[in-house]
Amino acid sequence: MTHILSNTSAALPGDGPRRGPGPIAALDPRVRILSAIAYGVFVVALDNLVALTAALALSLTLLALSRLPPARTLKRVAMVDGFILFMLLLLPFTVPGDPIFTLWGYPASWQGFARAIQIGLTANAVVLALITLVGTMEPVTLGHALYRLKTPETLVHLMMFTIRYVEVLRQEYLRLRAAMKVRGFRPGTNWHSYRSFGYLVGMMMVRAIERSERLLGAMKCRGFSGRIVLLQEFRCTRADALFALVLFGAFALLLTLELTLR
Repeated sequence: MTHILSNTSAALPGDGPRRGPGPIAALDPRVRILSAIAYGVFVVALDNLVALTAALALSLTLLALSRLPPARTLKRVAMVDGFILFMLLLLPFTVPGDPIFTLWGYPASWQGFARAIQIGLTANAVVLALITLVGTMEPVTLGHALYRLKTPETLVHLMMFTIRYVEVLRQEYLRLRAAMKVRGFRPGTNWHSYRSFGYLVGMMMVRAIERSERLLGAMKCRGFSGRIVLLQEFRCTRADALFALVLFGAFALLLTLELTLR
């Protein structure tokens, strides 16, 4: 998921001129993280389709406030939809209820169709909110904010290094694959291909270990002692309080829709 939640501020050719940071970028990162967590937990608890549609509209409002490129951001949300599409297509045939039609002897129910729409709305609303609230933060800022929220240091270190070096590992993989192609390797369903891919994985692990040792040595030379050195102080402002107040007001409205339309 890191490639979905990162680099969201880069513009595509179809996105038009690049815009400056929106109001969300000026908020305290801790407020943004807590808001994203509260938003995700609250939306997942909703069942009513009208309330979930309103939650998706709220996520789109956050997208507009963040001033992210809409085409690129929605494309990333569609990537997440690809993971759950197969499940959504099967739900009408696996949930019992009133049949709509029959396909190859399997009835599709209205209840299953409604459940698929419910899951789709929930997933899109939550992912879009995560991208706009958290995905626009720099990894270092995100790590510092999590540390300020009393997240265990080990988890913060793992998160920061994963975000930083997953792209490095991908580039290493592409270099090794290019070297295999230069040597005439053509993948197939044979033992030679299986062994070659096994060697590829093993070589990536060896190079990753070597790189991690060099990185650890470089960090120790720069005085790293196992603790995060905070380079910035976070302060909650009136804008942060106003954002939290408006967001929880929206939660109250969604809860009202959920209870009255049930």
